[in-house]
Amino acid sequence: MASSKRSPVHAPGRAGMPRRAYAVGAIAVALAAALSGCAPEPDDHPEPKPETRSPKTEPAPTAAPTPTPAPEPSPTPTFDAQAHSIDDPMSIWVVSNKLRPLNPVDFVPSDLVMPEGVVNANGQPLREPAARAVERLIADAAAAGHPVQILSAFRDSALQTSLYESYIARDGQAAADTYSARPGHSEHQTGLTVDFDDGSGCALEACFGGTAAGTWIAEHAAEYGFIVRYPDGKQDITGFMPEPWHFRYVGPELAGEMRDRGVSTLEEFFGLPAAPDYAD
Repeated sequence: MASSKRSPVHAPGRAGMPRRAYAVGAIAVALAAALSGCAPEPDDHPEPKPETRSPKTEPAPTAAPTPTPAPEPSPTPTFDAQAHSIDDPMSIWVVSNKLRPLNPVDFVPSDLVMPEGVVNANGQPLREPAARAVERLIADAAAAGHPVQILSAFRDSALQTSLYESYIARDGQAAADTYSARPGHSEHQTGLTVDFDDGSGCALEACFGGTAAGTWIAEHAAEYGFIVRYPDGKQDITGFMPEPWHFRYVGPELAGEMRDRGVSTLEEFFGLPAAPDYAD
């Protein structure tokens, strides 16, 4: 019967060497190195690598912003003296006086409307642009402490005939012609004229010009497109006595130009002949 006792087996070292033989060899190597004064570098402590840094990147210089040029100021529009006709009765610049009757003499504007939100004593209409301007003027005058109302506005040829004849019967034709236009020559027939009253007792009287309301309207009229049509001292040009209550709508452009130039009558502004009397 075979024996169960086995011979001892040595665990292998490097390259199949027995563990004992490997240990002896390692000691010999270490001893030889010590004797020679050159100890081997440990394999598990590598020399640190030099630190590597990315090159510093300088920021690109920022370009100075290009200044934005200031906008050119809008040129002040040049007044165009030919913008509207002074002959066409539907023009807001039509000039009617003793030498310039409306054509036709029984002209009636096609855009008459009633001013809104104002006191209108005789319930008379105005042309649409004049009506809108009157509404603003009266509202602003009231806000400034000067309540006013419309006393008279558009009159057709028939009404003007009736009024003119009544004045002749009362004062005679020569006198009537100083303050009332003949039919076809009346500013009221254009639908662009309004007579104001402030209830001070100066209705259709020269004293209206001296009232607070009359003064305010005269000073601000151009802002709303109105002028005093028959100013004081111009009777030999307009043909009518001063009427500080009688305002004519010509639009803000013409009214402002007349104010800026210091010209108070349409006749002088447009270079028309003075019209102190009727031709016949």
